[in-house]
Amino acid sequence: NIFPIQIIIGAQTLHATGCAWATKLKGETQVSVCYFGDGATSQGDFHEALNFASVYQVPVIFFCQNNQYAISVPVHKQTASRTIAQKAVAYGMKGVLVDGNDALAVYKTVKEAADAARNGGGPVLIEAFTYRLGPHTTSDDPAKYRNAEEAEKWRWKKDPLHRLRVLLEKRGIWTEGEEEEWVAQVNGEVTAAYEEAAADGSGSIVDA
Repeated sequence: NIFPIQIIIGAQTLHATGCAWATKLKGETQVSVCYFGDGATSQGDFHEALNFASVYQVPVIFFCQNNQYAISVPVHKQTASRTIAQKAVAYGMKGVLVDGNDALAVYKTVKEAADAARNGGGPVLIEAFTYRLGPHTTSDDPAKYRNAEEAEKWRWKKDPLHRLRVLLEKRGIWTEGEEEEWVAQVNGEVTAAYEEAAADGSGSIVDA
C-alpha cells in the first residue's frame, strides 16, 4: 500500500488522488495519504490534484509539511496566502492548520481526517507548521539563507521529541532512567546489527 518514491516535486499528489478515486470506485475503505513540502504547493500538480479530489470527493489526505523553506526559498516567497491550509477553501474542501511539532496534535488531526474521508467526507488538506533544522541535502548550506538564531529557537523551544518526552515524564509515563536504559539498548542493537553486516562477506557488489 506504499507507492514507490518519485522525484517530480508535487506529482505524488496526483498519484494519491488517483489511488483514492480507484478506492472509491471499487467501494473499498482505504484512505490515501500524500506527504509533501511547502515548496510543492507552488507546482501545478498540487492544484490539479486538489481540484480533482474535491470535485469527485475522493478519500485522500493531502499532508503538507510546511518547514518554512523550499530548499533556500522561504515560504513568504512561495505564497501570499497567510497559510497553506487556507488554499483548501478555493477547492471546496476542508483545510486544517496544526502544530507540526506536536506529535499528539498531528495524530489527532490526521485520524479525524481519515475517519471523515473513510465515511464519505471527501478530501482534506492538512498543513503541519514546523521547521527544517538541518540542510535540505548534503550539498545545501542553510547558513547562506537563514541565520543560526532562527534555527536554534526552534531547536530548543519546539523540538517535538523533547516536547513529547517532557509530557510523558510529567504524566508519570516515562522517566529519565527509562530513557537512558532505552537509548543504551537501542544503541547496542544498532551496533550489533552493523557489526554483523560488516562481518558478512556475502552481498558484495562484486558478486552481483
